[in-house]
Amino acid sequence: MLNQFSRTELLLGKEGMERLEASRVAVFGIGGVGGYTADALIRSGIGAIDLIDDDRICLTNLNRQLHATRKTVGQYKVDVAEERILEINPACRVTKHKTFYMPETSANFDFTQYDYIVDAIDTVSGKLEMICRAKEAGTPIISSMGAGNKLDPTAFEVADIYQTSVCPLARVMRRELKRRGVDSLKVVYSQEMPLTPIEDMAISCRTNCICPPGTVRKCTVRRQVPGSNAFVPSVVGLIIAGEIIKELSRG
Repeated sequence: MLNQFSRTELLLGKEGMERLEASRVAVFGIGGVGGYTADALIRSGIGAIDLIDDDRICLTNLNRQLHATRKTVGQYKVDVAEERILEINPACRVTKHKTFYMPETSANFDFTQYDYIVDAIDTVSGKLEMICRAKEAGTPIISSMGAGNKLDPTAFEVADIYQTSVCPLARVMRRELKRRGVDSLKVVYSQEMPLTPIEDMAISCRTNCICPPGTVRKCTVRRQVPGSNAFVPSVVGLIIAGEIIKELSRG
């Protein structure tokens, strides 16, 4: 019967679509990367999704984040994402967690209930904790490496963390994961050398912070406010979604 996923079924088959509908994916971080990942997963037929992020949409998110519009500034990202998801597929089972994932909050999540995990957060301690817990649970995970300060969306590729090069974040992750005995991790990374963002205080969050009221982790506390654009994080998010859909639909 013709339905909203019919075009996808032409590629994955009926059994593949049934596997996707029965799958539950957790997306940690609903920003520039994770927002596009979640959207593509839902449009591909994933039946259940967990959205994990405690951040609110900021005006500076409009240049790259799928859920950011003038209307949604100040709203929780997971709330806006849920509304959009249910407009696309009302049957999707959405679970929201207004939580910043880090070692201190990791006990709130049972990774064995997920069929796949997306690491789209940007703190090293949180990424390491998430990856180790996913490995302990036996749940597949894919991790986004650095997408900030990049301009070439064609430079991103899928690889094992130990086959990566150039990316500063991947270098740190390789070292720390090796110390923890993690011998493999699927990642999306770029070999493009990151640019150094312009230090212009007239347009810097450091001196012109416009984070919505209630924002806990403001850009003013970052060592460096990264530059970003509309076309790099979105590509990373879509690559991640593609990997998950291919794997889950094959069983």
